[in-house]
Amino acid sequence: MASKLVPLAFRSASRALRVQRPQFRAFSVTRPARSDSLMVHRDSPDNNPSLPFKFSSQNEQLIQEILSRYPSNYKKAAVMPLLDLGQRQHGFCSISVMNEVARLLEMPPMRVYEVATFYTMYNRSPVGKYHVQVCTTTPCMLCNSDSVMQACEDTLGIHHGQTTKDGLFTMTEVECLGACANAPMVQINDDFYEDLTYETTTSLLKALKQAAETTGAQPGAPGLAGGAAAADMGAAGAKAIESQGRKYEAGGVKVPSPGPLSGRQSCEPAGGLTCLTSEPWGNETLRTDGAL
Repeated sequence: MASKLVPLAFRSASRALRVQRPQFRAFSVTRPARSDSLMVHRDSPDNNPSLPFKFSSQNEQLIQEILSRYPSNYKKAAVMPLLDLGQRQHGFCSISVMNEVARLLEMPPMRVYEVATFYTMYNRSPVGKYHVQVCTTTPCMLCNSDSVMQACEDTLGIHHGQTTKDGLFTMTEVECLGACANAPMVQINDDFYEDLTYETTTSLLKALKQAAETTGAQPGAPGLAGGAAAADMGAAGAKAIESQGRKYEAGGVKVPSPGPLSGRQSCEPAGGLTCLTSEPWGNETLRTDGAL
């Protein structure tokens, strides 16, 4: 019995002799990034539930067409296109837009909030007429996206997440937008502008600003970038947005059309084709008489 108690006594004595080391917590010298800022809504004068929102008559017709694609008991599946439609009409995805979508789809508002806070394509705070999203992921970074960022900051006088005082431009730094073969690039509203340099980025932003000022377009309204119709340009200025080959013209101001700004038509090699330069041979040769 004593032999069984001796090891136990030694173990208890060794635990009693252990010295408790004081625990120190180092102070962080950097400001913590609060990810919950993306999920939290705080009322503001331009974004609170008391501000009414209703879809326009044209958008109501679009909503009926969208809902017809889903079974009646699964119409909540249309939450994403309806949120996008509300954002396009209102300018951003406000709490009132989300509540209206929840009412139309007979969903708990929280379910709509979950979708709107998960996808970064929904802007839950006001943005400018032109939302300039600069890609700085690895392919664009290797192609000197820093010069594109610098051009935006120098031309617009703002930094990431800020809006110009006139409300025309909002600039944000984003992750990959899927145009890696034409890096560096930016997305302005719905359009991609690719193969950019410091100079072409500066010229593009100046042209958009001049076109907006010439046509009298108001901040928050759909802009040239995004395929807006002439009627959306605001005051009686914009007679038309005429396609001039690879250009847009509004109010006499030429704006580069979306796509590569280096002269390429798509994502072909900048130095020209290096393969598939002759007629195919073998079994894959197509018939010339038009028959299958």
